[in-house]
Amino acid sequence: MTEILQQAGTWTFDGGSVRIVPGHHKSVHKLRRLLGELTVPLAAVAGVSYEPGRKGGWLRLRLRHGADPLLQAAGGRLPDAADPYRLEVEPDRSGVAGYFAEELRNALVLEQVPVDEPCDRYLLPGPPVPLTVQGTDGTASFDGEEVRLDWNWVAEGSKSSAGPRVFALHELEGVQWSPAVGLENGYLRLRPRGAHAVLKPDHDPNCLVLWGVRQAKDVSSVLLAAAVTARLPHPSAASRAGREAPGGGSVPPALPPASAPVPKSSPGGGPGEDHDALLRRLRELGELHREGVLTDEEFTAAKQAVLRRF
Repeated sequence: MTEILQQAGTWTFDGGSVRIVPGHHKSVHKLRRLLGELTVPLAAVAGVSYEPGRKGGWLRLRLRHGADPLLQAAGGRLPDAADPYRLEVEPDRSGVAGYFAEELRNALVLEQVPVDEPCDRYLLPGPPVPLTVQGTDGTASFDGEEVRLDWNWVAEGSKSSAGPRVFALHELEGVQWSPAVGLENGYLRLRPRGAHAVLKPDHDPNCLVLWGVRQAKDVSSVLLAAAVTARLPHPSAASRAGREAPGGGSVPPALPPASAPVPKSSPGGGPGEDHDALLRRLRELGELHREGVLTDEEFTAAKQAVLRRF
């Protein structure tokens, strides 16, 4: 097991998953505290890096596309401080951070995780429900089955006259989230199935406005968007449906599966060692290291020698 403890939080890797626990320091972003503990399966990881800086650095986990409903709903708009997959590393822990990243990268190789392939289902659960979000012109709530929008006195007449909006999950195609930035308003927009006119957030009866001045630093509204997203069909469902053959079968993939063996070449140009044999050797080295037969230095040297032969 590999672990790094920081004021911003604790990351633990047990070989099969990364456990992320936010810290209690005042600098920890509200969204990370609301998310609580996260368990990221190794199959959801696309990569990891340690990025050194002048004062410490950052450990960053990169997830496979489509693995996490939170990242799906955020669409790359989360600020760094709110990113649960980014850990601030103190200057004296840079060595531990580098070792953590190396162990995780080696595990991705050992387990042959298809890091470049998008996921066809969510590998992490959405935020727990019920959830309520207070916006500028009303309130959005989600109980796991229905999303409800209730308007307040600030809402435009077009919204007030329409009254509360209630949607069951099967009535929704998706949800859009855009954070408030500075003086620019954000919004949380429900997308019902079927054709609908695209209106400005202030006048859209399916859209909750997030006021820029008050909510520029509070991105917790993305939790509701993520909770809804997690319970809707995965985006890959549409692409799978598009690949259906007219006779009811599926069009076979043009490329072989990621698990198919790939010929290896040795530096001299001849056939390389068997890929599975090298993977078995890495596993054996890991077991010897955990049992104390190999020192840290011996394990690192032997592991690097095997990895160079891939």
